[in-house]
Amino acid sequence: MPGMTEHQTLSMPDNVPVIAGVVSTVVPDSPNKIFIGGLPNYLNEDQVKELLMSFGQLRAFNLVKDSSTGLSKGYAFCEYVDVTLTDQAIQGLNGMQLGDKKLVVQRAIVGAKNANAIAQVPVQIQVPGLQLQSSSGPATEVLSLMNMVTADELKDDEEYEDIVDDIREECSRYGIVRSVEIPRPVDGVDVPGVSKVFVEFNSVLDCQKAQQNLTGRKFANRVVVTSYFDPERYHRRDF
Repeated sequence: MPGMTEHQTLSMPDNVPVIAGVVSTVVPDSPNKIFIGGLPNYLNEDQVKELLMSFGQLRAFNLVKDSSTGLSKGYAFCEYVDVTLTDQAIQGLNGMQLGDKKLVVQRAIVGAKNANAIAQVPVQIQVPGLQLQSSSGPATEVLSLMNMVTADELKDDEEYEDIVDDIREECSRYGIVRSVEIPRPVDGVDVPGVSKVFVEFNSVLDCQKAQQNLTGRKFANRVVVTSYFDPERYHRRDF
């Protein structure tokens, strides 16, 4: 379009109407457009969306598919309604182990914040089988499980206790479980870590065994996503 400036392109997301509960399938270019790569092909749109929405409400989401087969190409784009969640989601998801793959999550627009990090990431995508342990941090004795429970399921006391018992029992198969923390939603309060599950094992070895066995497993028809969590933050309840 004649007269279109770069600035106008960046302001486009404001023109995308936000309708409660409705997520646009068009993700316009903006400084807060997020690229999600390294997605296992068996994850469908709803499962990927559910994983992303554990951080907040999506304004737009698009899982890129092969036009001839209709199958996922293993990457997607999204943008959150609350753009302040962008960094939080990138930090929480980038480097996360998902089955035999690691997620690469970053801003989609080169020149946006973290441009230096963006320039380095494609190396990970281009080298098949390259797994940089450092990207998800070293293994610890605390495992963070995502996409396992929803905030609604945690509201009922009885259901909450059942979920804690089920998760403790399942994780005990892989080692000694010291403690389980599942932050619950509180009306009117922004509780960090809601809908995430944190399991503290007796040793790093037990935690690694659980991580290998639980990643990609289904819990209540949702594909479980795992990552190691800093024990100090866990004990401070800094979720």
